[in-house]
Amino acid sequence: MSQIRLSFNKASNNYDNHALLQKEIAIRLDKKLNTISSKADIILDLGAGTGLLSKQLTKCFLNSKIICIDFSQKSLKYNPSSNKICANANYLPLLNNSIDIITSNLMMQWCPDLNTLFSECFRVLKNDGLFLFSTFGPDTLKELKNSWSVVDDKIHVNTFIDMHDIGDQMLQNRFQNPVMEMETWTLTYQTVIDLLHDLKAIGAQTVIKRSKSLTGKNKFRLMIKMYESYKNNGKLPVTYEVIYGHAWKQTSNIANITLETQ
Repeated sequence: MSQIRLSFNKASNNYDNHALLQKEIAIRLDKKLNTISSKADIILDLGAGTGLLSKQLTKCFLNSKIICIDFSQKSLKYNPSSNKICANANYLPLLNNSIDIITSNLMMQWCPDLNTLFSECFRVLKNDGLFLFSTFGPDTLKELKNSWSVVDDKIHVNTFIDMHDIGDQMLQNRFQNPVMEMETWTLTYQTVIDLLHDLKAIGAQTVIKRSKSLTGKNKFRLMIKMYESYKNNGKLPVTYEVIYGHAWKQTSNIANITLETQ
């Protein structure tokens, strides 16, 4: 966790210039929220970072108090919100039953223990409170994973959680009626190095584990050669599986999961 925090702290000053996908998903998440709920006294933006989602929420929920929490103190420096807290999502410094809506844009993939995260979110939500989020699914960076898999059997790219498992864990933590959706994005790059530079610029270089030894350099070159085989019309594809989900804190309803694929 400390390495992830360090990476986001380093990337914070230039994050918004490279986080084009993150911006677009924040906009879509905000639109989803507006179709589900029209008002709230207090909204928590969990993993708020530099404020890509917080800025959208502030425009649409003019009468709501927006609280921004992130574990990267330097990212929060660039967040224009007046209510900012540097804290770990697994240990929220908030009262029980104090939040109307929790939003989280592309933060959950950095949480190794979703049960603890969901338990904390359930604790701070009011009854009938809403939890709305986006995260990455297993097909994210699949071209990069496959290219590394030809080189060796080590894990070089993060493993992302399937939306069915996320829904199951929400139910285990007493959330009601989880609705899960998925869509696939394909970005393109000129070179593999351009992709890796972009990942580093948004603090995601911990996704990639590259050895500095001679053997590591040779493997790295082979990985790049394998990735080049995906090239189409001079461009290298990069797949992102984006998962959207929402669920309610309700203490008496019977729960079920709804899955939708876009």
